[in-house]
Amino acid sequence: MNWADLHLMPALPEIFLLSALSVILVLDLFVSDARRGITYLLTLLTLAVCAGIQIATSVPYVTTTFSGMFVDDPLADIVKVGMYGFTAIVLVFTRQYMADRGLFKGEYFTLSLFALLGMNVMVSASHFLTLYIGLELLSLALYALIALNRDSTSSTEAAMKFFVLGALSSGLLLYGMSMVYGATGSLDIVQIGKVIQGGSGNTVLLVFGLVFIVAGLSFKLGAVPFHMWVPDVYQGSPTAITLMVGAAPKLAALVFMIRILVQGMGPMVGDWQGMLVIVAVLSMAIGNITAIAQTNIKRMLAYSTISHMGYMLLGLLAGTAQGYSAALFYAFSYVLMTVVGFGILLALSRAGFECERLEDLKGLNGRNSWYALLMLLTMFSMTGIPPLVGFYAKLVVIQAVVDIGMFWLAVFAVLMSLIGAFYYLRVVKHMYFDEVQDTAPIVVRGDAKLVLSLSGLALLVLGVLPQGLLELCLEAMRTSLAAL
Repeated sequence: MNWADLHLMPALPEIFLLSALSVILVLDLFVSDARRGITYLLTLLTLAVCAGIQIATSVPYVTTTFSGMFVDDPLADIVKVGMYGFTAIVLVFTRQYMADRGLFKGEYFTLSLFALLGMNVMVSASHFLTLYIGLELLSLALYALIALNRDSTSSTEAAMKFFVLGALSSGLLLYGMSMVYGATGSLDIVQIGKVIQGGSGNTVLLVFGLVFIVAGLSFKLGAVPFHMWVPDVYQGSPTAITLMVGAAPKLAALVFMIRILVQGMGPMVGDWQGMLVIVAVLSMAIGNITAIAQTNIKRMLAYSTISHMGYMLLGLLAGTAQGYSAALFYAFSYVLMTVVGFGILLALSRAGFECERLEDLKGLNGRNSWYALLMLLTMFSMTGIPPLVGFYAKLVVIQAVVDIGMFWLAVFAVLMSLIGAFYYLRVVKHMYFDEVQDTAPIVVRGDAKLVLSLSGLALLVLGVLPQGLLELCLEAMRTSLAAL
């Protein structure tokens, strides 16, 4: 590394995040459980400052540091700001839930920030080693978060399953990367793309490496046939941790795929496009059909996640800037829907009671009509009913595959969406047409109630006015691709 060329401005948010994380880690040792709110506020302040630094240092072009291993571009900027925001929302939603269960501890905040740091590195990586370091930092933090409730057998089981299968997928991904390195002689993503474009790489090794990479990436997304961990982890983890696992990491995983497949192995689009078609079709079909049989709402939302990952892959496999931006827009929409949906479950949970069965939502409209309305907006948005953001998200990814002539895939996606409507609308039926079973009062902190309400209304606002976010995603993708 040439230290004279080391300009740290592109990595300033990550440097601050790591520094603040270290300070919080040490300060928390001197904070009693009764004053744990100090750690909570410091964590939120860290996220706010990181977002401010990210916006202040953003530039409309691509810059690199650490000898080209770390990149800062509009794609990284928009995704990181989104991850800061969603992580802050998750922390606000989960404060009371974690406190009621004795889990409102410093480990929760520091592990969440470590996971966020790993996501940031994944999003800005321009080198296979940096990509892998970011991925492992995220994965190790999530393993620990899932097992945070050490007295829970289901949490420990979920953590072990995630750890074993995650290690397997990381091995597949690393093996694929090693094959690509053997074929091209480089670990730099841009250089790999140039070698493949020039036709000087070993074709056989590249194809085999690509298969392993797609398998590893599909696991990280929770796409079929590498989805087996998603339902068990979603159901076994505390609801707060389930939300942490299912929200911001999906944004990081999508950009991770874009960095490797689009920017690194873009000249092989014909090869990985066919694999993603199979993964997307299986994810939409198995996710939607299996969700119908679920009675645990967290498990139902897990299979819903699998199907949504299939829809998101539609934009990615299109192989166009419009398709990539549509996938990014879908990822933002999905995370917002997930945050609101799980936010309602957290609001309905209390000490000694977990809202995780479909029956627990019966008669919600009679208990609290506002929360019932927010959950209705979430279910309608996930179904794809206008004018909510979920409708526009599905529309743009389906339009992306229509533009490349895959009409059959667009028709299949619409049919799977109709099947998915059954279990989403079943939740609405329970809330509005069934008798109340749980008459306990719903007590939610004022800040959580405000953020949950604003997030729910955002589903409607972004559905009516989606162009701003969509154009932002499109411009970010075009800038990133133009630098190749």
